Amino acid sequence: MDLNLLPLLLAVAEEQNFRAAADRLGVTRSAVSQGIRRLEDALGIQVVMRTTRSVRLTEAGARLVESLRAPMAAVQDALEANEDVPSGRLRLAVTSIAEEFLSGPLLARFAEAHPKVTVDVTVIDDALDIVAGGYDAGVRLGEVIEQDMIAVPVGGPQREVAAATPVYIARYGAPNHPKDLLDHRCVGWRPAPDTAPWRWEFEDNGKPFDVMVDPQVTTNDLRLMLRVALADGGITFAPWDCMREHFDSGALVPLLTGYLPPFSGFYLYFPQRQNMAPKLRALINHIRQWRFVD
Repeated sequence: MDLNLLPLLLAVAEEQNFRAAADRLGVTRSAVSQGIRRLEDALGIQVVMRTTRSVRLTEAGARLVESLRAPMAAVQDALEANEDVPSGRLRLAVTSIAEEFLSGPLLARFAEAHPKVTVDVTVIDDALDIVAGGYDAGVRLGEVIEQDMIAVPVGGPQREVAAATPVYIARYGAPNHPKDLLDHRCVGWRPAPDTAPWRWEFEDNGKPFDVMVDPQVTTNDLRLMLRVALADGGITFAPWDCMREHFDSGALVPLLTGYLPPFSGFYLYFPQRQNMAPKLRALINHIRQWRFVD
């Protein structure tokens, strides 16, 4: 069997599209289709179901892909570990509220310093196994990262804050205590469909508590939350960094600032590896230096 067909199968499995897999590998779509057919002929089984509209693995194909992921990743890591210059595709899964990481400059300067590294960022808030998903690393709040992961701080401690526009406050008043939020129009966040809205967490005289608001608008998209709040749609609740520019411009007003406890910030996390890929090591070093730029 031609072992060069195995990375092709993994690309098709991850992209679920022949053209996208071809673009990723730098070959033609027909080369991908012919390669999959050659692989199936060699194995004597069908590994991919394809129609004019979709591509998916057969049960046998899914088993094969699952058994290939770990050894193929080990081969890739071993090859990259011998390279002096960081290169290759660096896949990252990043939560949507990691504002400093997603703001642009951090990644732009990394890409400038390492032109042979291709950075592929997926913004996702769902609970995710980065190893099973084929990611090199992720960025999330420290408090939700699994204990068996290595974590490198991206920034300092964070705190969440309630906020609304001056127009909303003039119309409906400002809450004096977090429990007053129950009488206000709120714009809330939920991590996934069919899950309860996130509880808004506060602290009073060192005692933590939360308020289960009943948002009039709920979404899993931080940008939509901010847009609704900026359109005088209600009080929203998000990390301070995500709303800093709107506080500076006066478009939003921070509320209940005496009840906002600090919490662990965002971390780049990744599994323990004996031979860390130079591309990931380069990102870790870049983040450590970035923290002291300001």
